Amino acid sequence: MATSWPPGIPLYRDMAEVFAKHVERQSGGRMIIRILPGGTVAPALEVTDTVRKGITELGHSWPGYDIGRDPTTAILGGYAGGMESVPMMHWLYAGGGKELWAELRMEKFGVVAFPCGIRPPEAFAHSHKPIRTLEDFKGLKMRTVGAWAQILPKLGGSVVSLPGAEVFPALERKVIDATEWATPGENVISGFHEIAKYVIVPGVHQPSAPFELTINKEKWDILPADLKAIIEESAKLTTFESWYRIGKLDMGAMEIFRQNGNEIIQLSPETQTRAHEMGRKWAADIALTNPSFNKVMESQNAFEKKWKTVGDIRYFQIK
Repeated sequence: MATSWPPGIPLYRDMAEVFAKHVERQSGGRMIIRILPGGTVAPALEVTDTVRKGITELGHSWPGYDIGRDPTTAILGGYAGGMESVPMMHWLYAGGGKELWAELRMEKFGVVAFPCGIRPPEAFAHSHKPIRTLEDFKGLKMRTVGAWAQILPKLGGSVVSLPGAEVFPALERKVIDATEWATPGENVISGFHEIAKYVIVPGVHQPSAPFELTINKEKWDILPADLKAIIEESAKLTTFESWYRIGKLDMGAMEIFRQNGNEIIQLSPETQTRAHEMGRKWAADIALTNPSFNKVMESQNAFEKKWKTVGDIRYFQIK
């Protein structure tokens, strides 16, 4: 299984490795998956092609890395203006999202695909420069990918897209001013707070981030039905487990930043609102000319609208 990740980080440890362990255990050892770090057999951001070509049987990555071939992958992977992780998981497994995901990946990319991992909302950035308002984006050189990489230039920033293993050295050498990468707890493990003074929250660019398992179609077709079911269920279980494992990592992360001397900055309400609005407009504009994108977007928007109808009975307002 090719991955986009360096070993040791939660995407490798709590998604790819957890998935492989579930498959081995549930299959009674009939299927054993060898995990390859990003860049081992192909570029870390090209896992889908690696699987489609049969270089590896499976892949674990983030769908939004394929935005250049079809932007629908970016809304599958979460985007500014999209749903937070709890409604996103409900959409995936109870609102038809998983089926739309599989349909798009097979139709446009020729691979079998399932959601396989999700994280809570990310931190917005670790930065050498303070970011509070829309004005602070002007001239900012930021590592980012997916939809935000297309939105940021409209705010006056510039984009550098890097795989995970290259982010820390780029930030350390100040090749970039800032990076978005993951949740606060995951970023503690990556050590960005040790080399950049400012921690910017909340992650309006990425309210949720589902990840995925891709499988070579020819290899999938020859598998017996029980192993197919084991793979699919293992991917689903990995999604739920990664959500609470990574969520737990966030507990205490902000205190670690404070103890380290980092300055924690909250994006202004106006900036958060504008980022959300720009994300929605970005999606609406693409949907006008991309039927697949429009199909997924309309499904997500309809589900989110229904989700909000139960907000008053799900969320308490206690201070």
